[in-house]
Amino acid sequence: MFSSPNEDRAVRISTRQERGALVLTVSGDLDIDSVAPLGLALTSAAADGSGPVVVDLSGVGFADSTTVNVLLQGHTALRDRLRLAAPSPFMRRLIDIIGLDSALSVLPTVDDAIDAVLPS
Repeated sequence: MFSSPNEDRAVRISTRQERGALVLTVSGDLDIDSVAPLGLALTSAAADGSGPVVVDLSGVGFADSTTVNVLLQGHTALRDRLRLAAPSPFMRRLIDIIGLDSALSVLPTVDDAIDAVLPS
């Protein structure tokens, strides 16, 4: 598990393997002070495997532009292996406002993200 050094931010990232995919479940508020563990988890996933990497965003209450940058860097490293899943209402709004779903795969559920066949 990856977590923020600033524990009052309550950012948690748990990892699990499910049906050939690495699932990163993210919870808490992600900003410049707390997003580093997500970047580390994505970097580790890029180095360690070849299957899909699903970022479950259902527990994210807030995210800033630093988080968007980390996700785009993750996409650069993982390419179509990276899939965002189950965005919280805040994340859904952020994704829609900035058009992040034009660059990254965003699916409604973790199961959909695991099972998605994406172009390579």
